[in-house]
Amino acid sequence: MTPAKPRWLAAAQLGIFSSSFSTLLSQVTAGQLGRDPLVDWMTVAAIPARDGVLSSDPSTAAIAIGIAFHQWADFSWTLLFFGLLGGCTERLHPVALAALAAPWSLLTSATEWFVLVPLFPFWQPIFTLQQPYWIGFLVHLSSAAMYPLFAWFRWPIGHAPATTAVRFAQRWALGAGCVLTLSAGLGLADALSAPLPLFSRERDADQRYMRHMTTHHQQGIILARLAVTRARDSHLRNLAALMVASQSGENMIFARWWDGWFGEPMPMCSDNERSSMPGYLNLAQMAEARVAADGGFDSTFIRLMSLHHAGAVQMADQEWHSGGDPRLRLMAHAIRHEQQGQIALMHGVDGIEAVRQATRNMFANNL
Repeated sequence: MTPAKPRWLAAAQLGIFSSSFSTLLSQVTAGQLGRDPLVDWMTVAAIPARDGVLSSDPSTAAIAIGIAFHQWADFSWTLLFFGLLGGCTERLHPVALAALAAPWSLLTSATEWFVLVPLFPFWQPIFTLQQPYWIGFLVHLSSAAMYPLFAWFRWPIGHAPATTAVRFAQRWALGAGCVLTLSAGLGLADALSAPLPLFSRERDADQRYMRHMTTHHQQGIILARLAVTRARDSHLRNLAALMVASQSGENMIFARWWDGWFGEPMPMCSDNERSSMPGYLNLAQMAEARVAADGGFDSTFIRLMSLHHAGAVQMADQEWHSGGDPRLRLMAHAIRHEQQGQIALMHGVDGIEAVRQATRNMFANNL
């Protein structure tokens, strides 16, 4: 009988597989949850590559760095689970490993979101303040969900014994393939403006929210583009570029969903609607940003964009607590989190205070 692979080798091979599965599933599913995966990968890239990797249009290099860093992290957690802790985990039945996926994901994603990224060793608050915790948890869960395959990976290809554990792992792998295929199909349909139907108890309110937030974002993009070219502080320039990228990506998602759900062009907001939107800047305020002296632009931008963001947070918070479509509500929760986080970042928040504010932002509008 062919001997089993060394535990560490099997763990490494499973780490490559599970992290790749997580990357693919995240990529094809993100849009269905109201996320722009390219912006998210760029945000992850800012952990090792720092703020300079942020741009208004995520670059190929930033996306590649983000994916590589994510896969390295997932690979490392797999090695920890089956390598360092292998004395306790290598003999677990795949059913037990499936049951451990969620608690292990809670532990690992929380460790990254609360400690490793914003504090030691990376000291990068952007990730935690920009992305709500549940995104990291879902990504980690998609990786840990592949751990039941360990019983199969312990053996060379074609030499796994026909034990119940191996058979379960093989069926689990087939199921994972079906999930990925289904998610890819739904993701492609979503990208082609053919999402799943609207599931809402407040259809009119959802339409109003989508129109208003799209218009609000359009003004935010104009203001942020000014900072990309005029801000003196490099951190503020890079953060403004992230604002452009994130709000542009969200507007593209709104446009796809509107086309798929309502089958007509999105009506423009009237002047009365714009003037009544919380945080929507008037002509004088926009002119103030345009004519601000070079030495005073940064402070003017921070003040006006903080006001603008606070309005978007209020709108998103209302949608989050509504009876609207779950996808819109989940997206609204992420917008509420990221825009509160960006206000904190504009004011130089980092370290323990960044973790504290990000935690509070997960649960409420704190502005």
